[in-house]
Amino acid sequence: MSFTRLAGIAGMGFVVILIVANLLLTMAGFPTPSEAASLDEITTVFAAESGALRLASALLPMAWLLATVFAVGVCVCLRSDERTRTNPWSLVGLAGVLMQSVVFTSVEATRLALISAAQDDGGSVAGLWGLYTALFGFNQVFLATALLGLSMFGIRTGAIARWHAGTGLLAATLLFATATTSPYGVGGVNPLALLGLTGWLLWLVWIVAYSVVLIRRAPKLSAPTSEPDTSVAPAST
Repeated sequence: MSFTRLAGIAGMGFVVILIVANLLLTMAGFPTPSEAASLDEITTVFAAESGALRLASALLPMAWLLATVFAVGVCVCLRSDERTRTNPWSLVGLAGVLMQSVVFTSVEATRLALISAAQDDGGSVAGLWGLYTALFGFNQVFLATALLGLSMFGIRTGAIARWHAGTGLLAATLLFATATTSPYGVGGVNPLALLGLTGWLLWLVWIVAYSVVLIRRAPKLSAPTSEPDTSVAPAST
């Protein structure tokens, strides 16, 4: 299998894992930074539903690996001319993908720490929840960076359509705006939380569309040629 096709499949797999993980948490009743929840509600759900959170968290290392393979595939496999140097916008996008994986590791680690806090005495739940919402909010700037860089790269190299790039730039704008106002969500709800959710959903659509581009661009295996002529030509006289 070519790396181009593998990167496209990785992008699809990344989206599937994110959807499954978020469905697990939603069905278990975990609050998100976009909804208001009292400290008692937060403590109760983290103490009672630790199994669902652990399962969702266990899926994320694979998601981060797949995201990296996807981003590298976009940067390397969709260049219009293999002889040219790497497009700077592709490096911006790749940096965004890598940074969001790093920061979201901290987001998830903080969320897991909330389990211990909620099951022990609950005294540190408020502080950990504030840290979690702050990290979650600021992480959106790296999603915006990835969307901006890879959308600009795709449109400048002709790898993606204008609507696709437009979707990425719109999502980047929404996520960046939400990240900027994330300090106002600590201890409450970010006033632009719904814009962030919209940007995140557009980010998933954008990844799926980019994955389709990668899969379609994957080099086809050439059909076997006819048997070579092994006959020996008569020697010249």
